[in-house]
Amino acid sequence: MTTTQARELRSRMTDAERRLWSLLRDRRLDGCKFRRQHPIGRYVADFACVERMLIVEADGGQHADEPADQRRTDWLNSQGWRVIRFWNTDILRNTEGVVTAIREALECEASQ
Repeated sequence: MTTTQARELRSRMTDAERRLWSLLRDRRLDGCKFRRQHPIGRYVADFACVERMLIVEADGGQHADEPADQRRTDWLNSQGWRVIRFWNTDILRNTEGVVTAIREALECEASQ
């Protein structure tokens, strides 16, 4: 994935990605810096906290039971990244619960 492609993805964010980005940007979540549409190898992470090696993915219906997503997650895990996924509907309807889960993942990474 090229930087140009990542830039294109940034300009076409979904409503759920926009909401999540508004909460993660500018170190708003526990002082952790997140990057959006961050290239990692041949993949692009929706949101990545490089310091904590944590990737947050916002998934729509096209990701349901998708074997390619599992291969992608397996590869990212093999590179030392931890991947957590949320359905777009959860991000939009249960934003606070999603933020709580991300905080817990960040705390887990900090303690390791």
